Amino acid sequence: MAQKLRVGILRETKNPPDKRVAVAPEQAVELVKKFPHVELFIQSSENRCFKDNEYTDKGLTVVDDVSDCEILIGVKEVAKSKLISNKKYLFFSHTAKKQEYNLPLLKKLLDLKIHMLDHEYLTDKNGVRLVAFGYWAGLVGAYNGLRTCGLKHKKFELKKAIDCFDMNDMFDELKKVTLDNIKILITGGGRVAHGAMETLSQLNIKKVTASQFLEKEFDEPVYCQIDPWDYTKRKDGEPFDLKHFFKHPDEYESTFLPYTKVTDFFIACHFWDQNSPVFMTKEDMKADDFNIKVIADVSCDIDGPIPSTVRPSTIADPIYGYNPKEGKEVEAFTEGSIAVMAVDNLPGELPRNASVDFGAGLVEKVFPSLFGDDTDGIVERASITIDGKLGPHFTYLQDYVDGKE
Repeated sequence: MAQKLRVGILRETKNPPDKRVAVAPEQAVELVKKFPHVELFIQSSENRCFKDNEYTDKGLTVVDDVSDCEILIGVKEVAKSKLISNKKYLFFSHTAKKQEYNLPLLKKLLDLKIHMLDHEYLTDKNGVRLVAFGYWAGLVGAYNGLRTCGLKHKKFELKKAIDCFDMNDMFDELKKVTLDNIKILITGGGRVAHGAMETLSQLNIKKVTASQFLEKEFDEPVYCQIDPWDYTKRKDGEPFDLKHFFKHPDEYESTFLPYTKVTDFFIACHFWDQNSPVFMTKEDMKADDFNIKVIADVSCDIDGPIPSTVRPSTIADPIYGYNPKEGKEVEAFTEGSIAVMAVDNLPGELPRNASVDFGAGLVEKVFPSLFGDDTDGIVERASITIDGKLGPHFTYLQDYVDGKE
């Protein structure tokens, strides 16, 4: 009988602790049925959202030591001290965009001759990502923003998303929400924005068009979701072209300013390139007719398109204030300040739901290539390091690793 492929599901080692897991119990059961040549081991964890017994109750094997596994799968970066040489790892490494804080991790992966696969770069032939947590970031981000609105205006109080058992428990909290006739704006049209809209849908808030949002008054709360063609335009006067925008973002300028005059609550769910136009400037935010009171910056680009996002906030302390007149951070809910929610690991607040959804994507779209033949190049495209060298799609990192840039 051929030897089985030993696969380990890691406990998370990054601080602050993350309760998510790459493969939830029900997906683990599906995995061993779908791939009978795989022997699965769940690393015991006291912090994980799914307790060890939730795996063992389904007949799965929980162990403390996974060092004899050939493939090790996690969510966030694995602590350098926990890495095992000559293994194949799959997790979010946050190394491929030259993140300086993780350069030591990248060097360690090379030194240990680890075959590092990154969830972020698991794509199909068209470059479309196969697994992501973006939907959950939007879902939780909108909830956190509503919670912030309630606290700022002293209208209602919701418990933190992290204190909810799951999504249904969180949505049940929304029954406490009472909103005035505010205007809510969502930027972006991808998974993140759709997650935010799912949260708003629980309140039956009416969706309106961009023109209605800018021009009309309403006797009920409304929201508007806008795409890049709604808030930017080409500098040369040519019609907006999305592919051109992604390829040449520096050739566009912002048309977002009118939205700042009518928006009360802004949920930022867009993708932003550093060469794209900013949404607003510090000077724009000083204007007397600047109307935004609460910003849930799900995208969380520091020193980027939204000047009030001066730093990421945390799940433990999610809200800070921004004084637009002085252009600096202040205590949350200070008089005259904008309330900013900029948590940068939002899916970690609904770890059970997010883990189930993420694991389902891995089982369906990634594991056939990881545990079998990589006929579509999925594993190859995601391989940041292989046997002490950079993968074929990440050789651009060599000068960075060598300290030449």
